[in-house]
Amino acid sequence: MGVAGSYLINQLSRDHEVTGFERYPQEKVECVCAWGTSKRFIERFAKDCEVNFDEHIMYEGKTITTSVGGMEFESPLRGLVTFNKHTVLEEMREKARGAEFRYGSWVRSEQDLVGFDLIIDATGLRVLLPKIQSHELRIPCVEYRVKYDTPPFDDYYLEILDGMGGYLWYFPLGDGWAHVGAGDLNHGHVKAVESFFERFGGEREKIIGRPIRLCPPVYCQPFRSGKVVGVGESIGTVFPLLGEGIIPTLECSELLVKNIGDLDRYRRRVLRKFAFYETAYNFLMPVFRGKVGLLEQASMSQAVLMHMMANQDRYGVALLQPTRVTIEPIAFIRQAISFAQMIGV
Repeated sequence: MGVAGSYLINQLSRDHEVTGFERYPQEKVECVCAWGTSKRFIERFAKDCEVNFDEHIMYEGKTITTSVGGMEFESPLRGLVTFNKHTVLEEMREKARGAEFRYGSWVRSEQDLVGFDLIIDATGLRVLLPKIQSHELRIPCVEYRVKYDTPPFDDYYLEILDGMGGYLWYFPLGDGWAHVGAGDLNHGHVKAVESFFERFGGEREKIIGRPIRLCPPVYCQPFRSGKVVGVGESIGTVFPLLGEGIIPTLECSELLVKNIGDLDRYRRRVLRKFAFYETAYNFLMPVFRGKVGLLEQASMSQAVLMHMMANQDRYGVALLQPTRVTIEPIAFIRQAISFAQMIGV
């Protein structure tokens, strides 16, 4: 009963008998991720569920600083907010109509759910669907909720990690609190977070985090098996370039609601909706492997650039229109040498 599950319970309960299953007891349900999203794009989904999203906003940013290879870019934000994900999803479930909830119920197979007409795998882990045979890609992550007397940053902060296999994030929660975490395919995420705390301190209250699937929908087929159909991260709706999954998961869930009577049409529309995720995945894989071919990457680089330019409001940040750029020469030279090695220069 995460993002997809809570939204689907709310929407499907209007026309169907719905039961939601959650493996944790109600008092221990935890919402994993940095809780950042585009206010302009999530408001519609919240409104559909009779939820006033503004009541759950914890922090609305103005800028984001991105650090990469000895350079820092400060970019204006376009509606990026940190929100209380737990209370939003809780209210979605509360406003469901006659749905049943079973907390502390760990479903391990389809046989655990005999008697239902349709089973929706909204686990993210793809518990009930066949395992992905090729192209599977899950990035390990760790995150802390942190209290600061004096926050190290006034706004959002990202740091691209060595090897370009992931990034560290600092997302303000308001009142001196922040989510600090990192994800890295090169498994340097824990080291990166520890280095951050050595530099900036902070009182760590709680650790959360789990691997996130970056494999796009085209490689996550089949979406169906028996009475089971997948939705959200279980079928690859996390944007590989940013590791962002809240909005695309809601978009995928909406497609399922609209096509609940025709699951083959649902599959086709998911593949069409998230077709660009395959391009983003194929663009990133050579970087993750540490070997970039400029000619091979040229057309995909152009496609990625055009996509980001056209969807700045969607992602809540004008990353390609920085208002400030600073360079630390030694770190910049070191990164340039590393990149030259990646492309075989």
